[in-house]
Amino acid sequence: MGEIKVGTASWTDRTLLDSGWYPQTADTPEKRLAYYARQFPLVEVDATYYSPPAERTAQLWVARTPPGFTFNIKAFSLLTGHPTRVAALYKDLRPETDKKNVYPDDLPPQAYEEVWTRFLSALDPLVEAGRLGALLFQFPPWFTIKRDNKQYLLEVAKRCAPLRPVFEFRHASWFDGANRDETLGFLRQHRLAYVCVDMPQGHRSSVPPVLAATADLAVVRFHGHSDKWTSKDIHEKFGYRYSERELRDWAPKLRELAGEAEQTHVLMNNCYRDHAQRNGQQLQALLGAD
Repeated sequence: MGEIKVGTASWTDRTLLDSGWYPQTADTPEKRLAYYARQFPLVEVDATYYSPPAERTAQLWVARTPPGFTFNIKAFSLLTGHPTRVAALYKDLRPETDKKNVYPDDLPPQAYEEVWTRFLSALDPLVEAGRLGALLFQFPPWFTIKRDNKQYLLEVAKRCAPLRPVFEFRHASWFDGANRDETLGFLRQHRLAYVCVDMPQGHRSSVPPVLAATADLAVVRFHGHSDKWTSKDIHEKFGYRYSERELRDWAPKLRELAGEAEQTHVLMNNCYRDHAQRNGQQLQALLGAD
């Protein structure tokens, strides 16, 4: 069985800071990240989806974590085709527009290429320190299974090389009927890592919990099962705490998945108060005990 690393999708959420999970002595960003890194070997940075990272920030992440700690970085929204706030773009690349949000086609090709270059180069400190795990490309619900979108997966992999992109889909077409085998086969053929998800079902963005390794890295993200999944309030959307029974049911499935890959990353994304951290610690204990 390959190595399993468990972590959470945030360590700075305001509700987490208010929950009491951090000791009172962890009263600065530096101390909080250092404390988090003593509890988990892995973290996912979601802030980079909303605004591209700065190289100085990546340097600080390296300085505040021990060797062997891993950062997964969520791709900037523009690079996954999501609407992106003009104010989130690099100042010198912002188009002249009255729009609040833009898409890749709203930028001149050269500016779009420059976004890619700056986003990836800002991660150099993590790469040089051996701290970068994967780049999470979570696609929007309208990113369906079709030839152009498959080609974009290959384009992303080429742009990121030698860094490792991993792909999360949020449209059920990728797994409807025979499409499931087609999708997994395509990813395996090109050694593209697939992100398995546990999430509420019955919604436009719902994807079934298909557990499979399509490359040497497997990734599982736990979004919870909030009955307010469609809420625009992210704390209502992700405000779910897994029961110990649920996590016990998942432990053998994760071990089986880890048998198909060299390394497996398990991320708790139920980021409201300390739900993700407590569930992550429970899951670590279950996997360690087994």
